[in-house]
Amino acid sequence: MILPVAAQTPAQQKRLDVQYAEPPTPPGQGALDYVCPMDPDVRSDKPGKCPRCGMTLVLGIPDQSEFPLELTTTPADIRPGEKVHLKFALKDPKTGAIVKNFQVVHERLFHMFIVSSDLQYFLHEHPVMQPDGTFLIDQVFPKAGMYRVVSDVYPTSGSPQLIPKTVFVAANPNDPVPLEEAKLVPDMTLQHGENTDAQVVLDPVKPIAGTKTHVWFKFNTADGMEKYLGAWAHMVIVSDDSIDLIHEHPIIADGSDQMQFDIIFPRARMYRMWVQIQRKGIVNTVAVNIPVLTLEQAAGINIGQ
Repeated sequence: MILPVAAQTPAQQKRLDVQYAEPPTPPGQGALDYVCPMDPDVRSDKPGKCPRCGMTLVLGIPDQSEFPLELTTTPADIRPGEKVHLKFALKDPKTGAIVKNFQVVHERLFHMFIVSSDLQYFLHEHPVMQPDGTFLIDQVFPKAGMYRVVSDVYPTSGSPQLIPKTVFVAANPNDPVPLEEAKLVPDMTLQHGENTDAQVVLDPVKPIAGTKTHVWFKFNTADGMEKYLGAWAHMVIVSDDSIDLIHEHPIIADGSDQMQFDIIFPRARMYRMWVQIQRKGIVNTVAVNIPVLTLEQAAGINIGQ
């Protein structure tokens, strides 16, 4: 089911490209009971690791309950360029107690993504767990505006959670916070990272909302390609109105000069897509802007051609 973030549980947000229907069982084969908690379409009849994201397969689907997240900032009024203390507390949905036990996801207990509403600022960091179960990190927001703070965490008693929160940064105490949507233009040209160039290729060339799009990233070299935080790549996608947020990993990757993602964009919008890869110890972050059409818009374009 594909829904905007505001209408989703975190478990639904986590894997927007997954269809949750049970796959057909091949003739003569029993049910595939071992499931990847991050990619439920990856199944096996024996324990092991997910070939896509590296997570340990679990027996059956874990509890899909939504875990509330409390985010507090110190100071409460955030100013651009000033250090702010972020504190995250994940709560048990049944007891309300702070969760203290977590699974490691891609070599970390907590992944935090921050994107500005104009989609010009992107950050991927890892808050540090405290003895009481909370996670702390200091952050400096570069300019006034609205920011989406996205937490990616896996409580042992539940399932992987992707939870967005919103913070507002004002230039001065009485100034309004700029809330304009990002003004993106299509950009799928060759992108230059720290030590790697990347070219995006789409199939179909003009993605349609609600249908699968194959997204390839092709690099200028495979020399020195390394896994980054347990995966060949991390992808974050945000719509130009900051409503839809997707965290993905490649469906096909082996350290060569290209990798494939399969994405279902929820709506007809402009999306900004950040991809992070590591080569020779250096993390490369590149971004492209992808316009997504309705089926009617796509049909009109095809007829016009």
